[in-house]
Amino acid sequence: MIIEKRERQILLMSFISGLIFAVIEFIFSIYSHSQSALTDAVYDASELIFIALLLFLTPLFYKPVSEKHPYGYYQIESILLIIKGVMMLSVSMGISIEIIESALSGGNPVNNVQVSLFQLMLGIASIFIFIIMKKMNHNLSSPTVEAELLGWKIDIIYSLGMSIAFFMSRYLSKTPLSFIAPYFDQVIAVLVMIFMLPESVKVLWSAIKDVFLFSPDAELTEEVKELCTPIMERFNFVPVFFDITKTGRHLWISIYFKIQSDSLAINDFKKASEIIKSKTHEKFNECTCELILMP
Repeated sequence: MIIEKRERQILLMSFISGLIFAVIEFIFSIYSHSQSALTDAVYDASELIFIALLLFLTPLFYKPVSEKHPYGYYQIESILLIIKGVMMLSVSMGISIEIIESALSGGNPVNNVQVSLFQLMLGIASIFIFIIMKKMNHNLSSPTVEAELLGWKIDIIYSLGMSIAFFMSRYLSKTPLSFIAPYFDQVIAVLVMIFMLPESVKVLWSAIKDVFLFSPDAELTEEVKELCTPIMERFNFVPVFFDITKTGRHLWISIYFKIQSDSLAINDFKKASEIIKSKTHEKFNECTCELILMP
């Protein structure tokens, strides 16, 4: 499938780019003794494990639904996202503790201009990679790819923010905050971990909701209702409630409805089903929709 191939290409590009970045950051952290660069290297290396696993499992996400697997293999993707969320939280907490211990033992002075220029180059490179991946992601509805794009977006903000922060830190010695200078690298590294924490929690919670088949966000539910209700009303069907479930990248919609007359015209039911299936597929791509008549 073209879509499956494109998704694998995006993940492969993210993996190769992340590997190159991790190696460069690790080498630079040794050369400059920058713990913030080492933090970024470890974070990127941790994500590579997850991406490598997805490259092998992506074909499963495109297998059709069957009696043996009524939800297909979409749940596997949600489970993997949970693993990623837990892994990234663990890495973030572990690195933060090590950095704080290092700061308490006397700090770690670094060449701030050197670190600033390095992060600026990483930020510019990340922007190019993000733009290419974003274009390749056109018309895809993959939570995995969206998570990768979010990761690269965070990398851009992080690298450019680090560049500005370290550039401005050159002037700390001329201010009353000069005592922070030996600890500036660790402070920035911990702030980065804190900045990344909400995103890791968000990915983790979203995946948990999918695994346990919780209702999706109110915004998505309202979007489905606004799309389907006018079509139902066109055929004089009265929607009673919407049963909406999200498993991985796939959306399952069951619309329970009543009719105002004593009988249901089969042609109307068929046309309404076809239109709703077409519209929901066009809107959400990976979607299964059914109409259920209530007595």
